[in-house]
Amino acid sequence: MKKATIQFEPIARFLPHHLPQGTENNEVFMASTQSNAKIWRNPSYLQSSTGIFLFFCSWGIWWSFFQRWLNSMGLNGAEVGTIYSINSLATLLLMFGYGILQDKLGLKRHLVLAISVIAALIGPFVQFVYAPLMSVNMMAAALIGSIVLSAGFMAGCSLIEALTERYSRRFGFEYGQARAWGSFGYAIVALVAGIVFNINPMINFWIGSAFGVGMLIVYLTWYPAEQREAIKQSDEPSAEQSSPSLKDMLHVLRMPALWVLIVFMLLTNTFYTVFDQQMFPTYYASLFANEATGNTVYGMLNSVQVFCESAMMGVVPIIMRKIGVRNALLLGATVMFLRIGLCGIFHNPVAISIVKMFHAIEVPLFCLPAFRYFTLHFNPKLSATLYMVGFQIASQIGQVVFSTPLGMLHDRMGDRTTFLTISGIVLAATIYGFFVIKRDDQQVDGDPFIRDSQKKPTLAADETILAADSEDM
Repeated sequence: MKKATIQFEPIARFLPHHLPQGTENNEVFMASTQSNAKIWRNPSYLQSSTGIFLFFCSWGIWWSFFQRWLNSMGLNGAEVGTIYSINSLATLLLMFGYGILQDKLGLKRHLVLAISVIAALIGPFVQFVYAPLMSVNMMAAALIGSIVLSAGFMAGCSLIEALTERYSRRFGFEYGQARAWGSFGYAIVALVAGIVFNINPMINFWIGSAFGVGMLIVYLTWYPAEQREAIKQSDEPSAEQSSPSLKDMLHVLRMPALWVLIVFMLLTNTFYTVFDQQMFPTYYASLFANEATGNTVYGMLNSVQVFCESAMMGVVPIIMRKIGVRNALLLGATVMFLRIGLCGIFHNPVAISIVKMFHAIEVPLFCLPAFRYFTLHFNPKLSATLYMVGFQIASQIGQVVFSTPLGMLHDRMGDRTTFLTISGIVLAATIYGFFVIKRDDQQVDGDPFIRDSQKKPTLAADETILAADSEDM
């Protein structure tokens, strides 16, 4: 046994850290390792990347101009804030349900297929239901729209991200590499969204439906053999129970460490929607001579920013390995503080365009470290529930709380005061996070995280192993 341990020790050091600990199926484990080295031959990576790419295309083609569309329907800042608050409340409820159900489903795609159907129907829904009702009864439209838009997109996004992250750990690929294709898809459609919006905003929603149909086809028909086998094994009566119980899920809400992170996310990641979706598009368009030019340039800028965001999805894991998970989260909050604050200081399109590019590093610095924080400090089998509650639901609560009052502040005081107020809140949250977010070596109840600087040199160990092998021979 000693000899076998010595022989396999150097292999273990090079195995990907995102694979679940305690894997006993050597064939699956080694296959995951080999496919990680040749990512383009990993069928689960290809399927997950294609699915998330089409989802973000279906969403991004209209979501990037959703606030501008609401303004074109005659809504003021406070009314737009009300729409976002109601959407966030519906998203909040759906996310918790999605997280619980997906943790019970494991690798199965039932919920993702339902989301795909909604995405495929977004064009007809807006054309024949949402827009006509909006012009007659805003509150009724807001309530009905919140169910459809949240189920298919706002809450659906978190579910698809959580399922993709689960696939990445099970089938041996980096989550960030697959998630980057989502950003890439959003960037492609953002490039043309402004141009199409100037022609007719309804076209944006119908293009979203077309991508939704493609997404439905991918998730309905593309099942790699390794996924079919894993699902089959999980359905066997003798299979080890890997899904959490209802008691485990309810216990999540009694974790003080989780609530510490919820407060941090509520006061930071919240403003991705409140600022970037609810306020920034109109502000940016107002910097130009006419609205049509502003819409076109904003669409192009948004596309460039998301292209860079896609690239940063591959860079941020490297940054995390250098500075750690905790510091990456705090860095993301610092970037947000600077970005929103500088938007309140500068008032010309060139400067604001440069500041907008900070967003490319900010999104990955929130998204990827948040997932890793949960699998580091908590039970990994609860990853979907934890991500929904601790990251996304916290943000939705913040949007319910802040959207309407900040919309009213924006109507009354204007851009500068509102942006600096938001920036001040983010700064306070960053200082709070510095004192309460756990270090990477504190309360490690999940998969440990080791920085590059903490890894011991392997040369001497390898020489010892070779010498031991020579003596045995």
